[in-house]
Amino acid sequence: MKLQFLTNKNKNILISSFGSFLCMFFIAYINSLDSSNIWLIPPFGASLVLVMAVQDSPLAQPRNVFFGHIFSALSGVIMFYFLGVSPLSISLGMALAILIMMITKTIHPPAGANPVIAILGAKTFEFVIIPVAIGASFIVIFAYIYNKIWKRN
Repeated sequence: MKLQFLTNKNKNILISSFGSFLCMFFIAYINSLDSSNIWLIPPFGASLVLVMAVQDSPLAQPRNVFFGHIFSALSGVIMFYFLGVSPLSISLGMALAILIMMITKTIHPPAGANPVIAILGAKTFEFVIIPVAIGASFIVIFAYIYNKIWKRN
């Protein structure tokens, strides 16, 4: 009996890992070129785990990735605007993000970190556009194309 290394499972693991590498590399590279803006935030790594490794999950769907990140970032920016940095603002930002994602059916767990980043980083509404909206859009588009190439969706 011959052991075959490249089983379907192993092939999927390699495709997922390589896709996440490529997407993260592009975002990190853009981040390294532009010192005036931050293009890379930690939740994008967690988003890539979902869109590359469990792309059929409801939590990894394009609508959830994009709007989950947007709504969560907005929640944090709004709480920072009204309450500044405090345990209360962080908690309310997180709670508001969950509330909005649940109401809009756009739950995306990695986006839950966005309110914390927005509040602790004293972010303005620009944060919602760069890096959040642009980064989430890039991840969604990249994952869609990459997964279509490999016929995974």
